[in-house]
Amino acid sequence: MSVQVGKQAPHFEVQAYDRTKDGTDGQFTTVKLSDLHGKWVCLYFYPLDFTFVCPTEIVAFNKAVGDFSDRNTVLLTASTDSVYSHKGWCDSHADLKGLKHLMLSDITRTVSEAYGVLDEEKGIAYRGIFLIDPNGLLRYVAIHDLGVGRNVTEILRVLDALQTDKLCPCNWKPGEKTLN
Repeated sequence: MSVQVGKQAPHFEVQAYDRTKDGTDGQFTTVKLSDLHGKWVCLYFYPLDFTFVCPTEIVAFNKAVGDFSDRNTVLLTASTDSVYSHKGWCDSHADLKGLKHLMLSDITRTVSEAYGVLDEEKGIAYRGIFLIDPNGLLRYVAIHDLGVGRNVTEILRVLDALQTDKLCPCNWKPGEKTLN
């Protein structure tokens, strides 16, 4: 399946690690995209647990959970690791112990494949990011190579622009004029 801006985002139903329930041990839960209807969704993929660039991104996104929430946006992250790997990584990595968003397990690689971020040779996901609107339409897609981290501020800027539902010029920032 090929994802395309303006089309329905591929549905998924996967297990997730939820450290947000008690902040210490965490729980496993099921996440379905259809259950998030009516909210914006920011879904970002990363290659693997226990790596170097990935925790820098997860920590940066985690610091912005409130910013996403203020925009009626659910923040989700995903990799091809198991929920048990997610839990082990969060338990052992000091910067991930305060994780405030769900870590999806795409151990079957079906979600990564559906979203077009699967490196089939390596069996891992590229750094893909997807903004999905409250009706389930894919509104933004960016895919980075494995070694390049993303800019959370830019993702929030794009989300703000999309939520204006107006034409936003190059380098537009919230509070600036849109085009009519």
